[in-house]
Amino acid sequence: MSVFQSGEDYLETILILSRKLPKVRAIDIVNDMGFSKPSVSLAMKKLKEQNLIEIDRGSIILTDEGEKLALNVYKKHQLLTKFLISLGVSEETAKKDACEIEHHLSEESYEAIKRSIKE
Repeated sequence: MSVFQSGEDYLETILILSRKLPKVRAIDIVNDMGFSKPSVSLAMKKLKEQNLIEIDRGSIILTDEGEKLALNVYKKHQLLTKFLISLGVSEETAKKDACEIEHHLSEESYEAIKRSIKE
């Protein structure tokens, strides 16, 4: 399934927030990501149309497919951050760059980086 790049960021944010909060609401996403309420609302509508999230009484919940995608993005982000830091990049820059790279990294490159970090 093709998800817009910012959609992947929203899914990752929902995943992270769901681990910290009893329930994730749109305002939590607004506060975490710094986007406007209308932008978040539109994104949630798109993600719901793609069956990646469910909204129940204001609570935003990842579907199984949404969670799968969110975990994939999150794992890539974590790995790329670790990899860039190991190359001497500052943590702040590594996190920022990892967020950009994670959306464009091929599975082949991702697996190669995983192998190189394990070695």
